[in-house]
Amino acid sequence: MGQAWKCAGLRWASDGPVLVWDGGQVSPLSWGKRVAFGVVEGGVRTCVGARGHPCPVRAGVPGRSAGARCEDCARLDRAHSVAADTIADDPRTYRVYLAWFGPGMAKVGITAQERGSARLLEQGAVCFTWLGTGPLMAARRTEELLRAALRVPDRIPYAEKRAVRSALPPTEGERAAEIAELHAGAVALDGWPESLVREPFRAVDHVSVFGLGEVPRAVGEVRELVAGGAVRGELVAAAGPDLHLATESGGGVVVLDTRLMRGWELVPAAEGRIGVPLREFKDPGHLQDGLF
Repeated sequence: MGQAWKCAGLRWASDGPVLVWDGGQVSPLSWGKRVAFGVVEGGVRTCVGARGHPCPVRAGVPGRSAGARCEDCARLDRAHSVAADTIADDPRTYRVYLAWFGPGMAKVGITAQERGSARLLEQGAVCFTWLGTGPLMAARRTEELLRAALRVPDRIPYAEKRAVRSALPPTEGERAAEIAELHAGAVALDGWPESLVREPFRAVDHVSVFGLGEVPRAVGEVRELVAGGAVRGELVAAAGPDLHLATESGGGVVVLDTRLMRGWELVPAAEGRIGVPLREFKDPGHLQDGLF
């Protein structure tokens, strides 16, 4: 067995997605690149810790956990998150946004201005527009106002996003229509904090960035990694934490949530290894036994 590596997740750089490994090394990803790795035989998935600190007990975590953290580390990580609404004195400037992931799937959120559109790429937003810019608490109050008035959530499960990603409207105008309507409704509302500067509607489309324009419909997603299992395929698209892989077995395009890789010891895939459990989106005849 070769050297084992631990994945720290997928990040979006200025020139596209990269896989980050413990220790800081990165693997740039490009369309057509072969992705192939195996999980160490007999391995156990362990907690990745929180806030840059390792889990003190190296607790085991379930294979299907996207967070890859034990309960204690997950609690610690969330306690220091802006999303948890526990930080009120952050001096940075924030932006409120509307993001769209597919028909009927729009959400409102906030992100630090210094991060640019990185948060939208990480979430897999197909398109988005900025709504306003200002201090954290003003952005937070605006987010709550819009959630209540426009009836849009602040979270959409990744499983719902990836299930519709292969059947998006073909033009940028069609993809931006829902957030255009929501933006118009938002700026017409009373009650915006005075310290938040409203921004004009300007849709940013990520279909070409994600490589989703000509990608065949995905037939399913990886449910979890398992000891001794492997993933092999050609990268045809990526969105948020997800890699869209054309499987070498000819079973079609399968989506891998790279968050499922965290906590496992991984090695280069050897020929003949078994696959991993798969959840099919539709047409069960494409893949046999839920494996690839």
